[in-house]
Amino acid sequence: MSGAAKTNAMRLIEAAGISYELRQYDYDEMGPGGTDDPVLRERIFKTLVTRGERRGILVFCIPVDQELDLKKCAAAAGDKRVEMIHVKELLPLTGYVRGGCSPVGMKKKYPTVFDETALLYDEIYVSAGQRGMQMAVDPEKLIAFTEAACADVIKT
Repeated sequence: MSGAAKTNAMRLIEAAGISYELRQYDYDEMGPGGTDDPVLRERIFKTLVTRGERRGILVFCIPVDQELDLKKCAAAAGDKRVEMIHVKELLPLTGYVRGGCSPVGMKKKYPTVFDETALLYDEIYVSAGQRGMQMAVDPEKLIAFTEAACADVIKT
């Protein structure tokens, strides 16, 4: 791990017996994180936090180069309407900052949905809970651990 301190997300994944590989990168506030390698980029998933009209806080994990389709998100979550939370709400709700939000280890357990494309890969990358750090993990194990659903939630 080259001296990096373990985050809560890494500790929880390890405690669950799920193997992962840590990948560090230079964080860029202006762009999606991780790499310019198009093959690797399609396996990097960002974590986005929304608020459903009926269900409250909802978490979605989608490919880093894609956009959420809020209508699809509402349908997948069984809600009437879903909207993105304001960035200033992210830390108080999740314990994570923008660019370092992981689907693992938030302050509370929120309903989570991964875009169905996650299941196309043997390994996907999600934030390890800190800017510039990602965990490469088996998507099926991650989805089971987070008790997430899978659905088509990206714009086409």
